[in-house]
Amino acid sequence: MYQFTYGGKNGETFQLAEAKDLVVVRTKDDAPLQELSLSTQSRDIVPSLLPVAAFPEANVTVYRAIPNGEKSATAMRNAARKNLSQEEGIRFAGRVLKDPDTGSIVVYTNNLYLQFNPDLSKKNCEAILKKYNLKVKEDLGITPNSYFVEAPEGTGLGVFELAQNLLALPKVDACHPELVRERKFKFVHPMQWHLKETQVNGVTISQHANVEAAWELSRGKGITIAVLDDGVDTSHPEFDGKVIFPRDTVSNSDDAKPKNASERHGTACAGVACASGNGKASGVAPEAKLMPIRLGSIGSISEAKAFKWAADNGADVISCSWGPEDGAWWSASDPLHTRQARLPDSAKAAIDYAVEKGRGGKGCVITWAAGNGNEDVKYDEYASYPKVIAVAACNDAGRRCVYSDFGDAVWCCFPSNDFYEPRLNPNRPNTPGIWTTDRTGKNGYNSGGINAEQLVGDFDGNYTATFGGTSSACPGVAGTAALLLAANSDLTWEQVKTIIRNSCDRIDETNGAYDANGHSPKYGFGRLNALKAVQNALAAGQPKADAPDFKVSGLAHFNKTANVPLANDTPVGSFAKAERLLGLQIKLEPFHPDLHVSYKLMVKNVGETEPGKDGTVSEISDRRRSIVGVSISLSGSLTSKFSVKYAVKIKGKSKWVEAKDGNWAGSGDKKKGATVEGIRIWI
Repeated sequence: MYQFTYGGKNGETFQLAEAKDLVVVRTKDDAPLQELSLSTQSRDIVPSLLPVAAFPEANVTVYRAIPNGEKSATAMRNAARKNLSQEEGIRFAGRVLKDPDTGSIVVYTNNLYLQFNPDLSKKNCEAILKKYNLKVKEDLGITPNSYFVEAPEGTGLGVFELAQNLLALPKVDACHPELVRERKFKFVHPMQWHLKETQVNGVTISQHANVEAAWELSRGKGITIAVLDDGVDTSHPEFDGKVIFPRDTVSNSDDAKPKNASERHGTACAGVACASGNGKASGVAPEAKLMPIRLGSIGSISEAKAFKWAADNGADVISCSWGPEDGAWWSASDPLHTRQARLPDSAKAAIDYAVEKGRGGKGCVITWAAGNGNEDVKYDEYASYPKVIAVAACNDAGRRCVYSDFGDAVWCCFPSNDFYEPRLNPNRPNTPGIWTTDRTGKNGYNSGGINAEQLVGDFDGNYTATFGGTSSACPGVAGTAALLLAANSDLTWEQVKTIIRNSCDRIDETNGAYDANGHSPKYGFGRLNALKAVQNALAAGQPKADAPDFKVSGLAHFNKTANVPLANDTPVGSFAKAERLLGLQIKLEPFHPDLHVSYKLMVKNVGETEPGKDGTVSEISDRRRSIVGVSISLSGSLTSKFSVKYAVKIKGKSKWVEAKDGNWAGSGDKKKGATVEGIRIWI
């Protein structure tokens, strides 16, 4: 065990344990280990090293050594330390520590934080530094006499003893080694590379679905995703407050939780679709509701009941990451590759019911995993049924996952895990898989514990880092469908399918075999771009540029009735209460990319507020002050065809004061004018 103390002489002392199967590697530049020019001995060791954590700002990656033949993981770790330390491109290869309570990886360096007593002279500080051969890297200045220092070369784990010895000196107030842990993010876990560009194990992964950018426009609020699977751990913290109408169509109960130890698939799928992001994982649609439905085997009556339950109880999107048995993706001779898997009439009727009756007749959107057999999806009549969206899987390099089914029925693809197989995929994946929710405790993919760490999930066993297949890709598209439906709930299921087609990025142009219609047998119409999907949903069904029918909507903020809905040409304000207008949020309906509305307010004795645009807020910062004028204007290429008009009710006046197209209604002078108590806007 290695000790360090936080909080100075009277602080708390902590312990770290050595991880016998982990090695930390610090390169001299930002090139991944696999790209360095290495000796034969080191090159032979690298395939036995799996990246589990990264600190890109320091060119540091932590690897787990796996057993190789008769050599144990520890023996491989030791061989890696010995050989990699001698390589020209590697600065350091050493031991890794971990927190014995949580299992989290802790990387130590040759550096220490050292804080002397504030009344100690600089000369005396320098004398102590010289005595211990410490080199000042930075005079921090955060407190008097605080330094970031470097211990002598080769100190290694001795840095812990050195820090404790320094702390024991009378004139030292605080000292501890520099201990580095991975940075955690609230909304997107660092391993959730499918949601945005991020770095995993020191490698920048940019083959994502542009989900985080889409959240600026939609997070799925008001939409319900039904996950039909083997049961969902509805007590998981990421699903707190979002589960509605759970159902087990096998036992005909409202308990959709897993019923045996092997049921873990549904929890991971649900997380990909709509985990809240309150903990360590966010789904694609974090504000969507979750309707977990546990169903039985292929062709069973529970299968049909599941679709009907979903449609009857308000599901907008249905995600199905299951289907008939696939052939072995690595074996071309497996007879299952060409065995036709039929869609039972019961299931077909249930799917038709959901499509025709769901969402008040607009139809449930149904996404389906294309399959993991490296075979033509046409042999699977579930996934290839025209009324569903067949989803293939693409990897962290922007290419087809080695197992992903293909064919004319593939509609789109979504990021997922992949495998290294020299014959079919000569490139090793940079990520272990998709990070998502797992059954809490020990019955999930990740059983937790000190050895879990980043390779398989978290210490508590609530998350997995290794989920994948088209099983993961499918709920990713389901979550995207929820985002665009939240942006435009009037869309039919067919319109959603069309929008998804028009919202894909073509990837792997060289090998994708895209046809004249832009369809690839590997990727469908490409990798789904969530931001494009939401933008297209907002624009879908908008009027033609030459004959639009725009209306004003939004909110007016008053001091007594905070949020009053704005409607086209409707006066708002509660004049009997002597209201004061405090702010505006105005947008045009329907949305059109070529016409925007902007607005600002004049504050008495202060001046103009920050302008708002297309639904953002422009408001008074000090609620005690008064608005004396309002200015609203249009912008965009369609501006010449339209005029925005508005009027304000001034305190003490019965007649409304009108203006248009950016002129001030009321006063445009902060020194003049009376309080605005009401507003009316129209196009």
